[in-house]
Amino acid sequence: MKWLIKFLATGFYTGYTPIAPGTAGSLIGVIIYLGMYRLSWPLYLLILIVLSLFGICISNKATIYFFKEKDSKRIVIDEIIGFLIAMFLIPFKLKFILVAFIVFRVIDILKPFPLRRLEKLPGGWGVMCDDLLAGVYANLIVQAIRLASLQ
Repeated sequence: MKWLIKFLATGFYTGYTPIAPGTAGSLIGVIIYLGMYRLSWPLYLLILIVLSLFGICISNKATIYFFKEKDSKRIVIDEIIGFLIAMFLIPFKLKFILVAFIVFRVIDILKPFPLRRLEKLPGGWGVMCDDLLAGVYANLIVQAIRLASLQ
C-alpha cells in the first residue's frame, strides 16, 4: 500500500523529474484535465473537493513514510490539483490551457500573499493549501483574461 501512496503523491513518479518536478506535476494536471473538461461543473467541483481532501491525506502520509521533510519537491499531487482548480469553469480552448498553466506555475513559484504562510500549516495541509490557493488565483486571472477577450 505504501508504494501506492508514493505513486500518487509524486504524480505517477513525475515528482522525481530532476528539473522542475512541480512543472512536470502540473503537466500531469493538464492530462487529467483533458479527461475532465466535459464534466458538468457541479461534478467537476465535487471531484476537486474530493481530490483536494485526498491530496491532503496522501501528501501527509508520503511526508511521514518517505520524504521526512516539509513539502518535499517530490510531492506534486498539490500541483496537479492546483492546475485543475485553475481550469475550473474555464472554456476548453488551447489558449486558456496554456495561459492557465503559465499563470499557475508563476504564482506557485512566486507565492504571493498569503501562499507562503499556508506552507506553514501542519502536515498535508501545508503541502496542499498553498497550491490550492495558487489555483484559485490563477483561475481568477484566467477568468479576467477570458472576459477581457470577449470585449
